[in-house]
Amino acid sequence: MPACNFGGNFEITAGGGRANTTGGAATTDYVLQMKTLLRPLEPNNYGIGFAAGLVRHPDVNPGPNLLGNRYAYVPLSLSLDNDAVVLHANLGWLRDRATRRDNLTWGIGGEFQLLPRLTAIAEVFGDNRVQPYSQVGARFMLVPDIVQLDATTGQQFNGPRTSRWVSFGLRLTPDRLF
Repeated sequence: MPACNFGGNFEITAGGGRANTTGGAATTDYVLQMKTLLRPLEPNNYGIGFAAGLVRHPDVNPGPNLLGNRYAYVPLSLSLDNDAVVLHANLGWLRDRATRRDNLTWGIGGEFQLLPRLTAIAEVFGDNRVQPYSQVGARFMLVPDIVQLDATTGQQFNGPRTSRWVSFGLRLTPDRLF
């Protein structure tokens, strides 16, 4: 999902994803998000931010407009041991368009540097209405601070086997593109 910082401390992200389920139909999602850092994360310190956005699920919420689930959250990160361990937590709100319900969302996770170019990642997340989810994985830096590959696997706690997933990602994180 490409993100653009137009200067200063304000970023806009637009993108999408497609999920295929075993024995089920594929789904597509579109995201538009805005975020800012209230305090940047520095080594051996903490950072805090704010994000808000829309997620469009055309297969779930058909219709002529692009309004979908709205959300906002506050992420907090803590760096330990010169960024060898970075812990994350977030608390937020999601308005589910299909059910017309407001949900409290949350997440707790961490990044643990195993080798100079290899990081383990782990996360538990959910909302106040369903069993939480967990995922674990790894991130490898092909080109340090510029190109990263990641892979994760996860499942809903006490969820059926069909709630399992595997994801692969390519992250491009240069300070500047131009």
